[in-house]
Parts: sequence; C-alpha cells; structure tokens
Amino acid sequence: MTTYMLIFASALALAIGGTPIARKLAPRLGVMDQPSARKIHTRPMPRLGGVAIYLAFILALLIFEDRHYISQLVGILTGATLISFCGIWDDRWGLRPLLKLGVGQPLAALILIASGVRVSFLHHPVLNLLVTVFWVVGITSALNLLDNMDGLSAGVATVASAFFLLLAAMNGQYLVGSLAAALLGACLGFLFYNFNPASIFMGDTGSMFIGFILAAVGIKLRFPGRMDVVTWMIPVVILGVPIFDTTLVVVSRLRRGLNPITHPGKDHLSHRLVAMGMTQREAVMAIYLICGGLGLVALFLTQASVVEGYAVAAALALLGLFGLWKLEQVKGL
Repeated sequence: MTTYMLIFASALALAIGGTPIARKLAPRLGVMDQPSARKIHTRPMPRLGGVAIYLAFILALLIFEDRHYISQLVGILTGATLISFCGIWDDRWGLRPLLKLGVGQPLAALILIASGVRVSFLHHPVLNLLVTVFWVVGITSALNLLDNMDGLSAGVATVASAFFLLLAAMNGQYLVGSLAAALLGACLGFLFYNFNPASIFMGDTGSMFIGFILAAVGIKLRFPGRMDVVTWMIPVVILGVPIFDTTLVVVSRLRRGLNPITHPGKDHLSHRLVAMGMTQREAVMAIYLICGGLGLVALFLTQASVVEGYAVAAALALLGLFGLWKLEQVKGL
C-alpha cells in the first residue's frame, strides 16, 4: 500500500507542477483549441494538458514501480505512448477519426495482446482477442468523446481510477494498483486546472491516453476465488458513464441519419443535462455522483452470486435503456 501512495503522490505533484508549464507552452507550439459552433468555450484554450497527464503518469511509475510484470508493463506503456502520439498529432495538426479508430487504437490494442494483456473470461482464444480489441478501442474512444465539458473526462477518470485502485488493493493486484494509483494522481492533479472554469484542456492526447489506460486496467483486474462469469461485469460497471454516453451519442446520431463517428455535436449526456436546466458545473458534478454510485455497485458485484450479479446487470441495463429514451426527449440541443 505504501508503494501505491508514493506513486499516487508523485503523479499528483508532477501533474500539479507540470500542467502550468504545458499551459504556457501550448500557444508557442500552436496547440490551441479554437472556439466553434460545436464547442462550448468562447475563447482559444491551450490543449496540451494531456502531455502533463502522460508525463506525470509515466514518471511516477518509473520512479516507484518495482518492475513487477515488466513485460506487461512495457506493453501497456508502449501502447499508451502510441495512443498519446496519435492524440498530440491530432491536437496539433488534425487526424482523421477513421485513422484513430481504424489504425492507431487497434494497433495499440494489439501491442497489449502481444505483451499478454488480454481478456480471458470467454475461454476461447479468438473470441478473447476480438473482445480485447473491441474493449480497448471502445473505451479509448468513449473517454475521447466524453471530454466535452470542463472537468468531465478528468473527473470521471479520477473516480474510476479510485475504484480500480481500491479493488486492486483488496485483491492483491499489484500491477493494476500501480497503474490506477498513477492515473488517479495524474488526473486529480490536472483537474485542479481543468475544473470549471478550466484554464487548460487535455486534448485528444489526454483523453485517449486515459481511456487506453483504463481499458488496460479493466482487462488486468482479477478476483481470485471469484467466478469470472460475474466479475467480468465489474470494469464495465465502473466505466458505465463513458459507455452510456457513447451509446447515447451513437444511437441518437444514427436515429437522426448522422454519421456517429465524424459528425460532431452538442448531444452528449453532459449537454443534455445542461439543456434540462443544470449549469455546466452542476451537470459535471451530477455525472461524478453517477460514477460514484456505479463504483459502489461494482464493489457489491465482487461478492455477488451469479443470480445477484445478473439481477443487478439486468436492472442497470433497464435503467440505461430508460435513460436513453428519456434523454432523447430533451429539446434545445
């Protein structure tokens, strides 16, 4: 536990110290997010915060992680670096969404698989490989899409990382705990500058990096002595908010005859909460609370029987479907 605290504290300090530097460098490097009709900010904003998150995460692990599971750690960090490179290229020069989804993210997922980080609960090699790629690409994209309001993606990642860290510590999952502690510190440190009103954005560099690490942590998390027929749900529930948000956007855009990948819009969960009368800060805080509630449900699932686990899953699925229907009725988007 001491190692986890050292990794967390160092990542937190590095992010708090590094983010203002990134904020100053962004205008000089031309990494700025310009206002537009599809965005909610009204002035140019530096979006180099993802580099500060990445460096805080990497340095904290290199300093304090004592090289457990070195091949898997190298694979995770290599994939994360590739994802971050794609993100910073997109932030500076622009990158077609299909290149990110069809090339960069699947390639990073294959790096994970090559290092031994893969889904295993299906007990069939081909299915496990396909689900691994789908999960990594899906969660990476979901966090990327979720980054649409001050403090939202960083805050959701902070809450999710905290629950992953807790579960890892409870179940002796050292690598998962180290990764979660580093991400928790890096995201929380960045959140000091990104919470509404934000003075810097993380950009695709940060949101895709965070999504990739959360996907890898979800794959690596294990529960010795528990049935994987239930425990596979736990990472899905912890990351339920970005999964729901992406589902909402895809379903809504398809229903309206729009391309769900290339068509931008203010039709995310956060935007709909604002359209219902919340302020931006209230909407983000409400989503934090939902994340916390889902984390508590995930804790329950660690001790649930098969019947209890699938009853909870069915209830969450029905609640999600109701939410999709209800939010699609919101006007003024």
